Amino acid sequence: MSPPTGKSKESGTARVLGSGASGVAELLVFHPVDTIAKRLMSNKNRVTFSSLSPIIFREYSSAGLGRKLLSLFPGLGYAAGYKVSQRIYKFGGQPWFNDLLVSRYKTQFTNAFGERRGRMLMQATAGSLTGIGEVVLLPLDALKIKRQVNPEAFRGRGVLRIFMEEGTTLYRGWGWTMARNAPGSFALFGASAVTKEYVLGITDYSQATWAQNFIASVAGAVASITVAAPLDTVKTRIQNANFENKVRGVTVIKDMVKNEGMTALFKGLTPKILVVGPKLVFSYTLAQSLIPLFGKYV
Repeated sequence: MSPPTGKSKESGTARVLGSGASGVAELLVFHPVDTIAKRLMSNKNRVTFSSLSPIIFREYSSAGLGRKLLSLFPGLGYAAGYKVSQRIYKFGGQPWFNDLLVSRYKTQFTNAFGERRGRMLMQATAGSLTGIGEVVLLPLDALKIKRQVNPEAFRGRGVLRIFMEEGTTLYRGWGWTMARNAPGSFALFGASAVTKEYVLGITDYSQATWAQNFIASVAGAVASITVAAPLDTVKTRIQNANFENKVRGVTVIKDMVKNEGMTALFKGLTPKILVVGPKLVFSYTLAQSLIPLFGKYV
């Protein structure tokens, strides 16, 4: 999912429109899968085949297929705000950080690691910096997760009222979010760059074909999700608690390991890995197609 190594030829407006449109399309296709993963991660009981349906579909586990599918779209409004903002930030932010590193620190990276490794490390470092900054979107992420797994926490309150009443509570878990995003985004962009450089033999990432982007995106996504999985589970447990309950990350980890075992840290990993390859290829390909298209007009 590595962006081009050089500066973008498209305007900032084209980048925002293209990446935003890719976020909307990705949301409609993959939001149900994300809901399933979050509900599995939030489940504190042992998962069996017979308990899967009640865990995933909640009170609609015995309803018809159509109603079951609709139940996987809770909090779509919050998810839309978060996903579109995230994609705009991801697609626009990482190349910006990479351009910044290239313009100011390329010599240092090249001298320390060589031209090829330095280029890949700048991509990975730019991704890590982008991931850390993504904490500003945490309130939207928190509301999305709560709506998916703990709708009772809303108690009929609207978005503005929640923001006014809860305030900084919506940033609960910000430290764990940054701790997850830094290595996760580093692995995402880094593994993608390594795959393109060493496996596919590409030096100009912007010239990669659709198939090459697919291979690199899957490698980067699997590496990223696996590395970030334990902290992602902890973050989810912290965020889906009721607003008035303050839960420390260390306490969550201790309880999980004690009551559910070490494997609980990787709950929800399988469904994420199963869809993360197509998900990233989908959003990347769409964004890279729409951004140049919008660039012709804006």
